[in-house]
Amino acid sequence: MDRRKSIKSIILGSVAGGLAMHGCKPEAEAAADGDALLTSEHHFGRTPEEKELIQELNAEQFFNVHELETLGVLCDLILPANAEFGSATDAGVPDFIEFMAKDIPEMQTDLRGGFMWLDHKCNTEFGTEFKTAAEEQQKQILDTIAYPDVEVPSEEHPLEIQFFSLIRNLTLTGYYTSKMGITDLGYKGNMPNVWDGVPDEVLAQHGVAYDPDWLAKCVDQSKRGIIAEWDEAGNLLT
Repeated sequence: MDRRKSIKSIILGSVAGGLAMHGCKPEAEAAADGDALLTSEHHFGRTPEEKELIQELNAEQFFNVHELETLGVLCDLILPANAEFGSATDAGVPDFIEFMAKDIPEMQTDLRGGFMWLDHKCNTEFGTEFKTAAEEQQKQILDTIAYPDVEVPSEEHPLEIQFFSLIRNLTLTGYYTSKMGITDLGYKGNMPNVWDGVPDEVLAQHGVAYDPDWLAKCVDQSKRGIIAEWDEAGNLLT
């Protein structure tokens, strides 16, 4: 199983649980649906109050330029592009995380402190900021915080490990709720099916058969978009 498939296999469980640990509130649950929350003109199903809040949050800026650049590098290390689909930044994940950081202020200290830790660690080890270090150097640092002891409660892990777990959860949430990520998952949503009746061999086993008149009315797929009409006696007309 390749890395991206492994990520898909855990997305529905660990991501939701990880975000819950950081105080997601009902408003955040409604807002965290990927691309739609990033553009003011697409807020289907929102109340006027929710739309106003989204506009207010979009008008604010939390991360500075350096932090956004570091965030982009980090997101793409977590979920890089492959031959078929783009990376986390290609899907707009940094913008998603920027929004979530404003919508859930409890995350802000962990996120900003984590970026400071990355730069300090990278300067100490390699004499450069994290975003400008070589990829192998970046991965070497991340390897020290990406695989925590699962037997230890998450809140008891060092802050840098909690930071990376939060960033990883947000990256996967942002990507797999974006248009690109949903396509990557192969999720098609609710799709109309086609029913052409009980198979003939099953009908024969029970000694029954369809009335030809009803069969023409109920199973003719060319009429599947027509709303049924009934007479006063309860007989199907069309």
